[in-house]
Amino acid sequence: MDRTTRARGRRLLGASLALAVGSGLVLIGTAGTAQAADVNVAKNAGFESGLTNWSCSAGSGAVVSSPVRTGAGALKATPAGLDHAKCVQTVAVKPNSTYKLSAWVQGGYAYLGASGTGTTDVSTWTPDSPSWKQLTTTFTTGSATTSVQVYTHGWYGTAAYHVDDVSVFGPDGGGGTDPDPVVPATPAGLAAGTPTSSSVPLTWNAVSGATGYKVYRDGALAQTVSGTSATVTGLAADTAYQFQVAATNAAGESAKSAAVTARTARTGTPGPGPAVPKHAVTGYWQNFDNGATVQKLRDVSAQYDIIAVSFADSTATPGRIVFNLDPAVGYASVADFKADIAAKKAAGKSVIISVGGEKGNVTINSDASATAFADSAYALMQEYGFNGIDIDLEHGINSTYLTKALRQLSAKAGPSMVLTMAPQTIDMQSTGTEYFKTALAVKDILTVVNMQYYNSGSMLGCDGKVYSQGSVDFLTALACIQLQGGLDASQVGLGVPASTRGAGSGYVDPQIVKNALDCLARGTNCGSFKPSRTYPDLRGAMTWSTNWDATAGNAWSNAVGPHVHNLP
Repeated sequence: MDRTTRARGRRLLGASLALAVGSGLVLIGTAGTAQAADVNVAKNAGFESGLTNWSCSAGSGAVVSSPVRTGAGALKATPAGLDHAKCVQTVAVKPNSTYKLSAWVQGGYAYLGASGTGTTDVSTWTPDSPSWKQLTTTFTTGSATTSVQVYTHGWYGTAAYHVDDVSVFGPDGGGGTDPDPVVPATPAGLAAGTPTSSSVPLTWNAVSGATGYKVYRDGALAQTVSGTSATVTGLAADTAYQFQVAATNAAGESAKSAAVTARTARTGTPGPGPAVPKHAVTGYWQNFDNGATVQKLRDVSAQYDIIAVSFADSTATPGRIVFNLDPAVGYASVADFKADIAAKKAAGKSVIISVGGEKGNVTINSDASATAFADSAYALMQEYGFNGIDIDLEHGINSTYLTKALRQLSAKAGPSMVLTMAPQTIDMQSTGTEYFKTALAVKDILTVVNMQYYNSGSMLGCDGKVYSQGSVDFLTALACIQLQGGLDASQVGLGVPASTRGAGSGYVDPQIVKNALDCLARGTNCGSFKPSRTYPDLRGAMTWSTNWDATAGNAWSNAVGPHVHNLP
């Protein structure tokens, strides 16, 4: 899925575009040579104090704990709609002085620049960078210039960018520089909450001057967090573990706290979830803010029968996944989120965890990674109450090992596990693709394949003809490939964007979706293509996302939901 809602093909950017400051700004003294008195005049340059001293357009900026280059925090800014996620700081400078401006950036298109210099404003930029990259430029202040705006921004329709370690290096303009931090004190009050069979919740007291905390399990680093609580997952059942926590900031790490010991519960099961109805509507719920309506699970329309929480996160261990609740969605606690899952299930809805998306890349290409996936996915089901999993891997899969992983997970979770998939159209063009082979290999435990009928351009239908996105023929002729390729009608759903902003291309008017459902299930309202038979057991439809649906006043679910539920 498009986490940032952009087309897969990116437009070229002209060199004349204004650039945004990255994560490290550096200014050099006069004549281009750093003097002994030169300082970094940027404040909160490493984003260790949240967004203090920075202002980001349209609420596009947030401080995250990963990825970071140094310290415990970095800026993440997400372009959305007509906003290019510009983040600005005004720094005090000295007139008639030369400064070196630099920033470390990662992610989508990133721009770095300075304006209001009194001479020539400057900027520089870089396209997508999968790892940290430094942007650097210089500027000279005018004879009366005492402050300059340094900034970063991304570009419209592209992915979020990250910034860390900003430095604006040159003569002190009177604003000084951030004082050097000191190593924080050792955390106190570490306590363990009620464990599950695979996790232990921990809390501790805040430490002044700390920007993050490291949690240790049996002496080894388990995770790094920004708050005063953490849940260590992926643990063995009925096993005692020892935990410690240390406080960190840019100066270093404190001594570890006194240890606490906790034993995980005995092995249990997540419990059977509600049965998926014969005709079901699936919606992806965004665990992040990309400009769509931010909503809690409790706010998701009742028209949705399957809610796919998007997304699980990969780890350094191949195949192993975790889930990190994004503070941007507004939950006061993880417990509040879990309560919403339980309430949706009590209302007859299935709540599952989705793996992948546009940015998610989980590698399952060995027996070890297949087992790691199954074990960690089941741990999430136990911890959060998810009653299934969605496979939305868009960076290639290995059908042999993904099949092994899903069968291991099914063996743990039991027959009530909901298993959905959301391949791209290209992934289901023939039974020889890895996605199609996986779907057929797990057909006995598969709930539904909701193919993404968007961001693809024209594609071949089952009759060998080319059909364009957004038409009844496109939906029906491509669904026909799956129906003729071996999937049951109950395992086929139509995946479409909830609004024109929900994907880069391929938006389908709800009436066209309803016509396609009728064509496949009833043989009515077809376009030029008409299947050779009807499929009254067709499962239904899916949309990206419940958030984009809510942004448009739930127009999609209000139109398509009742139609799905009234299929024969």
